[in-house]
Amino acid sequence: MMEARTFTILSSTGESFPCRADESVLSAMRRAAAGPIRYGCFGGGCGACKMQIVSGSFSVFKPMSRAHVSPQDEQNSIVLLCCILPLSDLTLAEV
Repeated sequence: MMEARTFTILSSTGESFPCRADESVLSAMRRAAAGPIRYGCFGGGCGACKMQIVSGSFSVFKPMSRAHVSPQDEQNSIVLLCCILPLSDLTLAEV
């Protein structure tokens, strides 16, 4: 079985941590105890893990609450970290 690729995530606090291609950025941040770890539901509904992706590519693997992330936010790479998977190294910023 092939192991999932790992990317480096640079948090808004300047810390970096590894994130597998098959895990949410929030799960990796929590596992590494790095960055501004804010979370609630892990389901895309509470908005606690909202951040902006400054650089890098990602995919959205589950719906984000429109109460917290508008379509315009999403166009500006403002996402809920519990709902995205990395496709490359990422740099995060607080919103």
